[in-house]
Amino acid sequence: MASRAVIFGCSGTALSGDEITFFRDADPWGFILFARNIETPQQVVALTAQLRDAVGRADAPILIDQEGGRVARLKPPHWRVAPPAVVFGQLYDRNPADAIEACYLNARLLADELIALGVTVDCAPVLDVPIPGAHQIIGDRAFASDPAIIAKLGRVMCEGFLAGGVLPVIKHIPGHGRAGADSHLDLPAVATPHSELALTDFAPFKSLADMPLAMTAHVAFTAIDGQTPASLSKRLVNEIIRSEIGFDGALMCDDLGMAALQGEFSSRARSAIAAGCDLVLHCSGAMTEMRAAMPEVPQLAGKALLRCNRALARGVKPAEFDARQGVARLAQLLGSGV
Repeated sequence: MASRAVIFGCSGTALSGDEITFFRDADPWGFILFARNIETPQQVVALTAQLRDAVGRADAPILIDQEGGRVARLKPPHWRVAPPAVVFGQLYDRNPADAIEACYLNARLLADELIALGVTVDCAPVLDVPIPGAHQIIGDRAFASDPAIIAKLGRVMCEGFLAGGVLPVIKHIPGHGRAGADSHLDLPAVATPHSELALTDFAPFKSLADMPLAMTAHVAFTAIDGQTPASLSKRLVNEIIRSEIGFDGALMCDDLGMAALQGEFSSRARSAIAAGCDLVLHCSGAMTEMRAAMPEVPQLAGKALLRCNRALARGVKPAEFDARQGVARLAQLLGSGV
């Protein structure tokens, strides 16, 4: 029997008895970790094993947001400080070859760190195109303001992840860079004409449409579908993400708990699935919210199941990699002690 079309968070550093029972019965496709779930490497290894044991699937994907910079769930003293994406874009302006090597090495190091913990999916890279005056929720998480540079470095980052056995998640499709608000707190509305979006915001995603996984933006594109956020919009998912951009990988919505979405968790989950998302994402680990969403989460079937299986098949056993040498070379390329 196929798992359910949902990714859940958990509340702490180890599963409670209630969580074990709930996850066993719910059988989510995967899980996502946050800072609240992380103390030491040994503890995270035990937690990822516990999550997979709960659903009885050794290949259950476990996700994390480990972009580098200010979006990093793994922090010192146990883990390396990875630079934000903008550092690679700035280096690209000076020396494209060094930037490409550095970006690949950084992603390969991130993958090495994640695989050691049992984490198999990184919710990166950010392919959003920032514009002056937009909210800084994206900011230095973006590689650059040029869609072509974003696409090039985004692909390099994805290649580094994949070589290290970690699946990348391109985000936030079809674009969050113009948002005037933080979608964690409010629904951003972008009024830019479709023709301009196609040349800018959509372009990096179109260039990386062959990637296995993508995460939607909780952003309304008013010229395309009024005030409906992309995550819940049939028009944006089907006409823009699937058709115009050409993404045919597994599509997850951004977190159902973000304030950009309104209504009960059951209706949020129902609307995301109805719009065409293959998977819904719920991050907080709050049991009442997960229980509310569950009745609206179907078992994976049809194209959604095919896409999710195809994504998992992109995971490979990493080749030998000298992480110490990689850290030294990355620091040399960046001209710092990163």
